[in-house]
Formats: sequence, C-alpha cells, structure tokens
Amino acid sequence: MNLNIEPFLHWFGYSRRERRSTFILFIILIIAILLRFIVPRKDIELKDISGLLASGNNENDSLLTSTRDTSAHYKFDPNSVSFDTLTSLGLSEKQARTIISYRNKGGRFRQPSDIKNIYGIDEPASARIIPFINIEKRKGQYGYLQSGGVGYQKKRERIDINKADSAMLVKLPGLGPVLSSRIIKYRRLLGGFVSLEQLKEVYGLHESAYNLLQERVFADTSGLTKININKSNIKELLKHPYLDRYDIQAIMKFKEIEGRISGISELVENKVLSADKANRISPYLKF
Repeated sequence: MNLNIEPFLHWFGYSRRERRSTFILFIILIIAILLRFIVPRKDIELKDISGLLASGNNENDSLLTSTRDTSAHYKFDPNSVSFDTLTSLGLSEKQARTIISYRNKGGRFRQPSDIKNIYGIDEPASARIIPFINIEKRKGQYGYLQSGGVGYQKKRERIDINKADSAMLVKLPGLGPVLSSRIIKYRRLLGGFVSLEQLKEVYGLHESAYNLLQERVFADTSGLTKININKSNIKELLKHPYLDRYDIQAIMKFKEIEGRISGISELVENKVLSADKANRISPYLKF
C-alpha cells in the first residue's frame, strides 16, 4: 500500500529545503538527549569550596594579625626609628611624619614620656608605644656623654631670646625659618620677652618645641622697649598685642579727664584696665 504524503506536507506548507533542515535539527536534538544520559554527571558542591575559601581567608587574617602584633613588640629608639617602623607600630602616616619632622629640626627624645609632647600623638597612641621605647645614650651627640656606662647631660650655653637673630634661632631644636621669623616679629610687637612663657603665644609654636626651648634660652629684660603712656597716641598703643581698641579708648578717655596717669595701679583702681590685663602690660609701660 503506497501512502501519498505529499498532500499532507503541502498542507503544513513545508518546502523541500525546510524539511531537510528540520530533519537535521531533530537528529541533533536526539544526540544531545543521549549524551545527557551517557556522559556521567560531575556536580561540584559550591558550599565545600566556599568553606575552603573562608578557611583560607581566616588563615591569612590570622597571619596578618600575628605579624602586626609581633612588630608592635619591638623595642625602638624614637631618635633613630624609621618612618616604616613607626607606621608598623600602629601610628598613622601623619603621626610618623610629625615625629620625623620634629627630629629633623633638631628635636631630641630624652625619655619615653617625651613622645606625649609631639603634636598629634594622643593619649591612647602614646600609652600604646611608650612601653616599647628604648632611648640609647650616644657619646658626643645631643649634649650627652657616656661616663662609666652612665649618661649625663653636658651643660650647654643658653642664648638670650631678646637678642637672638634668625640665624641663631633656626639652629635651636624644634625651630625652623618660619617659627624663627614669627618669634622675632612677636618680640618686636611686644617690645621684648619678659618671660619664656610668652613664647607659647607665638602662633604655631607647639608645647613640644617650647619644652625644648626652655633648656636653651633665657630672657634678659634689661633692654625692653617701653611705651610712655602719657605721651603715646592711639596709633602707637594699637601696635601692642596686649591692648585692644576698647582698652585704648578707655585709657585715652581717662588721660583726657585726669590730664596725666601716675601708674598702672591708677588704671586698675578706676577700672580702666582689669587686674589681669594690667599685670601683662605693666612691664611695657612707663609713666
């Protein structure tokens, strides 16, 4: 019995080329299905890999923590320690640069607690590293000598802060060209330093630099420049950093009424100046 399928194919609308293409796709599909059952399946358990990765990360973290903890227990001398060592001890790059800069300007650490005087080193940071500071005594350096294994400080000549020029000041520990020029400018505005405490009023001069300067300078007050309060005008008085415009107006008004000011106590008694302001300005006035 011959079946004529031609009408059936024409009914679906397939051409000869389309029939051939359909047959090839059908064969490929059959092969793909057979391969799916013939080739053995190899499943990879992702959870096992993630566990291994987590384990590896834990080991790396543990190793890194161990390295940091170990490095923090090295003894070091802040007078010679490197930038990299300071950062490995837990200090920030800014803190490490400040210590190096302080040292490059002539600063010297004489005892572990001196690290607290460095600007930017807070209490937690200093408490963490002070136990590991070991300051070595060096012969002939920074004024220290060795005698019988015991270090002692060599006496150094001190300079008069009221006569020192910028070339002399820049050689002092903790000072550079900028701070030296500021000290001289402020000294000129004051009329001279009465006390070393006034150095703290110089802009940018931190406590650490002041502590070093105390050992190297003194203030001779014999050459102070004084203002004659009874002859001076507003412009001259305005130049002094201890007097503001309100103080000067009060002084000029009182002088206009009284005709002459006899002494600093008269200004305090008449409430022209406060006692604190009078004590500060008194060394720079004459009547």
